[in-house]
Amino acid sequence: MTSIPPDQQRNYEIFRDCLSTALIEKISRPEPKPKRRSKPKKTISSSPSAPKSQDVVADADADVGADFNNTDDLADFADYIATETFRALPSELKTIDYHTYAKDAALQARFAHALPLTGADTPRILPSLDPAVADSLSAYGITHESTQGVDEFLAPVLTAFLATLNTPPRAPRATLAEAEGCEMCGRDWVPLSYHHLIPRFVHGKAVKRGWHRAEDLENVAWLCGACHRFVHRFKGHEDLARRYYTVELLMAEEPVRRWAEWVGRLRWKGR
Repeated sequence: MTSIPPDQQRNYEIFRDCLSTALIEKISRPEPKPKRRSKPKKTISSSPSAPKSQDVVADADADVGADFNNTDDLADFADYIATETFRALPSELKTIDYHTYAKDAALQARFAHALPLTGADTPRILPSLDPAVADSLSAYGITHESTQGVDEFLAPVLTAFLATLNTPPRAPRATLAEAEGCEMCGRDWVPLSYHHLIPRFVHGKAVKRGWHRAEDLENVAWLCGACHRFVHRFKGHEDLARRYYTVELLMAEEPVRRWAEWVGRLRWKGR
């Protein structure tokens, strides 16, 4: 498998999450077998009767996931299916973000005019899907043409993916619960506050001069007080807005890394 280009990585991860969720649900939810009627004891058949088709399907569904003996196997399978399916998506859907998607009525009409999608919509969005994807899903018991083929299986995956693209990002304060610690020094036992990666003092200038889009102005990082103050000592507002508007860009600088390593070792003594 070829690697996903950097500009497509974000949407690929969204798509992989949607697909892996569907896979996990499929293999962890066994479908009950239909009840068989008991035959009268006096009835004797000269030859064994062929199993009913619904019993065959139920037996197959009960075996779904038998080939995934550990989570690594499932992760590898999900990666493969997600990668091959994502590569078949139209190019627009591989890189677009919420703000562009929300403003493009034509794009929404083309791909998401009637959510949720059905199996009939899948070939329209994935016209060049590699047949190996369908073969793999069938071979591992994920799909069965008699009940749920590849188009029907992928329809809710595509629905979830498109719905995510059309969901606005949450307000900065709403992301605090997900912060596992200061995004610079890693300390998780100290209070955090959010740092506007594009300082508010230069929001107007940043948009007017084309440094950033208006919808990106609320991007934040959760920092401890010490790291927050260090960042504002490290560079002025304009430099932060133009050159250091992500945590990764900040941490690429040697002085910032040295600071983060040093302050990350500080622990307060209990009293």
